Amino acid sequence: MSFDTKNIRNVTLLGHSGCGKTTFAECMLFEAGAISRRGTVEEGNTQSDFTNIERERGNSLFSSLMHVEWKDSKINILDTPGFDDFVAEVISSLKVADTGVMLLNAKNGVEVGTELIWEYVEQFETPTIFVINQVDHEKADFDATLEQAKNRFGHKVLPVQYPLNPGTGFNTIVDALRMTLYVFPPDGGKPEKQPIPDSEIERAQEMHNALVEAAAENDEGLMEKFFEEGSLTEEELTEGLRIAIAHQELYPVFCCSSTQNMGSGRIMGFINDVCPSPADRPAKLLEDGNRLKCDSSADTTIFIYKTMSEPQVGNVTYFKVYSGVLNTGDELINANNRTAERFGQIFEAEGKNREQVGQLKAGDIGVTVKLKNSHTNNTLSVKGIDHKIKAMQFPEPRIRVAVNPPSKGDMEKLMKALHIIEEEDPTLIVEQSKTLKQTLIYGQGQLHIDLVKHRIENLYGVSMEFIKPRISYRETITKAQDTMYRHKKQTGGAGQFAEVHMRIEPYTEGMPDPSGLSVRNKDIEELPWGGTLAFYWCIVGGAIDSKYSNAIKKGVLQKMEEGPLTGSPCQDIRVCVYDGKMHSVDSNDMAFMLASTQAFKQAFKQAAPQIMEPIYKLEILCSDDVMGDIMGDLQTRRAIIMGMGAEGHYQKITAQVPLAELYQYSSTLRSLSQGRAKFRQEFAEFNPVPHDIQQKLMEAHEEEMAEA
Repeated sequence: MSFDTKNIRNVTLLGHSGCGKTTFAECMLFEAGAISRRGTVEEGNTQSDFTNIERERGNSLFSSLMHVEWKDSKINILDTPGFDDFVAEVISSLKVADTGVMLLNAKNGVEVGTELIWEYVEQFETPTIFVINQVDHEKADFDATLEQAKNRFGHKVLPVQYPLNPGTGFNTIVDALRMTLYVFPPDGGKPEKQPIPDSEIERAQEMHNALVEAAAENDEGLMEKFFEEGSLTEEELTEGLRIAIAHQELYPVFCCSSTQNMGSGRIMGFINDVCPSPADRPAKLLEDGNRLKCDSSADTTIFIYKTMSEPQVGNVTYFKVYSGVLNTGDELINANNRTAERFGQIFEAEGKNREQVGQLKAGDIGVTVKLKNSHTNNTLSVKGIDHKIKAMQFPEPRIRVAVNPPSKGDMEKLMKALHIIEEEDPTLIVEQSKTLKQTLIYGQGQLHIDLVKHRIENLYGVSMEFIKPRISYRETITKAQDTMYRHKKQTGGAGQFAEVHMRIEPYTEGMPDPSGLSVRNKDIEELPWGGTLAFYWCIVGGAIDSKYSNAIKKGVLQKMEEGPLTGSPCQDIRVCVYDGKMHSVDSNDMAFMLASTQAFKQAFKQAAPQIMEPIYKLEILCSDDVMGDIMGDLQTRRAIIMGMGAEGHYQKITAQVPLAELYQYSSTLRSLSQGRAKFRQEFAEFNPVPHDIQQKLMEAHEEEMAEA
């Protein structure tokens, strides 16, 4: 059955790990009759956590698509992981969802994962409802959790319900919107409706009035009627709430126990009756600045929000139809690479299970297989329509590791597997670093990297070991030095001869020409690894023919690419070639290249050389109580604290830290803060390493060269 756009609801379940999203999804499926029995995380038989590693760990690591039919609507449900390491799954789900359902743990209140996710909720301007879950826990505190939510997310957070008897005996909810008491049977499910007790009427009426005011505020007609009559009809209230939620002017709060299956049905009814359909949401922004309205009568456009690789199947593509109708057999053009793709099969998803359908209308979310050239963030449309939906932006990596290279045969298999996973996961970056001579993997955190390792070993059968990555140092000099080098080689027949006199000195932009030398030609070159080589030709009287200039420069560059101290690239150096000798028969490009390489190396070591290390700007957001421990740890990492202050509900520490000291920092920070801190980092500059560290680096390089 194909649902019209106005009868589709796309919701994503959000929240800190352990708040009960997956169990809540089971309740939704069970209440709608999509499954006959609720699975549990402990038994590893839930619909959404269907991969082996999720069942082993007991946590969601991937987003999962499910759907139910409720009354006259179809509700697509996206269950997301709660760990910040898998933020790509949250971002992609928010991209296609029209409502966020943020679950809070009634025992723990608003946790750090909730706050991290809220940043993306605000970024996507997603209408959101809160569900305070686990109110049946012996340490549940609904009121404290509600108060935290109001403090963190503002006055727009308004309760619709509250539990009458939170804790181990929980079975009753006061619903202030409908002014009804819900009493659940021992095994949960459909509640009995009863009048609200006299002792609760005042509190419930106060909540009800706040909701009516919030509904009236967003519509002038409703506001006038509310002032005249003091109340709204149920239809008017529903319409006012729909407008308020759609414009993020209201974040209603519900309560439930997903383990006891108490409260989910009412929430689904609210999603169906009040939450926006795709047609109610603002038109989607395109890359060219125009907007695309979600309309099934328009030309077909879809957006791929997620790609997964499955054994025996290949690429499984998850997409949302943003306009028009997608039918089985349709051919669409990929706006990102101009290739044509035929949709031979279209599916609705229920976790790992897929059911084939004939068509999906605008606003719906579906799955297909065997697309050849289309990936995450791609837009596909009918021929002649050139829409490109604005791509999702993902956070920069916060952790990097190197791969211990296996045998040559396994290395090829490993790289192929890594690139398959990289294609699926926009927050994973694989780099074969020519400078460091290592394969590097960049990710969001240790859990993220560990998951990649698990998948490589279990799905692709390749053993994988991580090692500490090398640091991309730079080498430079701090004073001027003159030198000469003669290359002379005589064997049978033609020999090799070249003599080069050069001066090397630190280069800065706009510096005056060298004293005492006559500059004939300047070549200022920006180096591929950063920094500059200024190559000056100062030969007078033809001591060296200018035709050898390029060979001499090539010899210098060759040594600069692998510097004399640690094999790291050199930068910001001026080389002036001012004298030398050549031979009419034995001089050639190779001879001058070798001579200049040795002259540069010799001069470099006498010019007060300095190793430079990459320094990163670190911004850490943490709670007050862990700030001291985090500051203490930073001091052990040669950090320079640049500032401290507040950002929202966090304390903010800004520091500059050498990259060499940031290995596994994400794991350390998580441990120090019990997961209640976050950080971002970006390259700042290269700074000189301390003398003792420079000596150690040089000695280590010499040992490495001796062993090679």
